[in-house]
Amino acid sequence: MVRRAAFAALVMSVVIVVTGGAVRLTASGLGCTTWPRCTGESITPTPEMGLHGVIEFTNRMLTYVLSAAVGWAILAARCHRRPSAEGAAKPWRRSLTTLGWAQFWLVMSNAVIGGITVLTGLNPYTVAVHLISAMALVWVALLMWERSREGDGPPRPAVARPIVRLSYVLVTVIGLLVAAGTLVTGAGHHPGTPKDNKLVPRIPIDYDRLAQVHADLAFVSVGLAIAVVFVLAAVKAPPAARARARELLVVLLVQGVLGFVQYFTDVPELLVGVHMLGATLTWIAVLRIPLALRVRADEDAPVAPLPAQAPQTAAV
Repeated sequence: MVRRAAFAALVMSVVIVVTGGAVRLTASGLGCTTWPRCTGESITPTPEMGLHGVIEFTNRMLTYVLSAAVGWAILAARCHRRPSAEGAAKPWRRSLTTLGWAQFWLVMSNAVIGGITVLTGLNPYTVAVHLISAMALVWVALLMWERSREGDGPPRPAVARPIVRLSYVLVTVIGLLVAAGTLVTGAGHHPGTPKDNKLVPRIPIDYDRLAQVHADLAFVSVGLAIAVVFVLAAVKAPPAARARARELLVVLLVQGVLGFVQYFTDVPELLVGVHMLGATLTWIAVLRIPLALRVRADEDAPVAPLPAQAPQTAAV
């Protein structure tokens, strides 16, 4: 039950990123002209607001679906009980409940950031913070789902610490890649309103230059991903970690092809939307690698020795 609830919260965190992108790509960012109401007098969109109002309002309503999924995850983690070493029942995973509440507060803060984005007329820097906050939600949702399949004992590394640090470097670089993508969006072709609306501010940096920085980070990310694939194979890292590294490389290559195609085809809306979904999946894929490089057993379980190539060092 807890795993299913955590997975539902993760799926909804991805959905909210994609639908948020759809709002911008359909020029519906100001479909509702204010916040928290849709208009100064109405909570819901009026007929005069047309399809743009419906799209923006639908995305706002999906926040409640996301909140319900997060609430289910919190309740599932809090209500599931197991016997303790002393025989008394206790909450199955207090740490999972904490991660669930962290998701809740991220959802609430992101809703406020979304409101500020509307009230500031789609300021591109606020839009970027809005997306990065959504990616933070994806991170915590993924962590809860992964932790739901582990024990609650102290983490132990399954590989040497330098390899773990390499995985952290890969996560950092791809985080920068995603952040650079938000800046490209802020200077790019889709401000979130009809293109004849000149009142929406844009980032005052040359679009082509930002796109080049984004592409450079993509090349660095692919190079690091290839290095991680070979390093994990060389040290005979856990099979799950090796498989996740290969998956990340595939997603990065597909993302790279999509990025170049959309750049040279004048960034069509559909391709940009697929690229945003790919960015979210890339973020998930890279975050899963460090999580596969350590072992967590149950608190009461005996500590099993790690493979010979994994030194018994401090916990990750």
